[in-house]
Amino acid sequence: MKWSSFYPVIMTDRLTETSQFYQCFFGFSVVFEADWYVSLKKEDTGDELAILDQTHETIPQAFGKPIQGMILNVEVDDVDQLYQTFINEQHLPLHLDIRDEPFGQRHFITSDPNGILIDVITIIPPDQSFQAQYEEQVWKDE
Repeated sequence: MKWSSFYPVIMTDRLTETSQFYQCFFGFSVVFEADWYVSLKKEDTGDELAILDQTHETIPQAFGKPIQGMILNVEVDDVDQLYQTFINEQHLPLHLDIRDEPFGQRHFITSDPNGILIDVITIIPPDQSFQAQYEEQVWKDE
């Protein structure tokens, strides 16, 4: 089977606020917009994200609830710069302060208007104890 696309769809009762959040903070652009659905895309990476009104008729009634238990990972070149912008200047919520992890990430966790966690990450070399667990090297040697 050949896929043509794969992307998350956030169900929310805050359609406009959520769309504006991802446009403002993560550089997404609108490629389709209706009063119940917004399709976003990052031109430089091709990444996609959609936002859907949780009460829309295409959602089975038992499932039209806000999302829980999901983290969106965003890998960036300079997590420290985004920490400065998002946390110190824009005052986005901070759920996990910036830190280096032995498994190979420097990151912090914030959230969107729906409470969906966003883990902002720069890949760093993992400790020796984790290097053997990687199938391929994803970090840049320093």
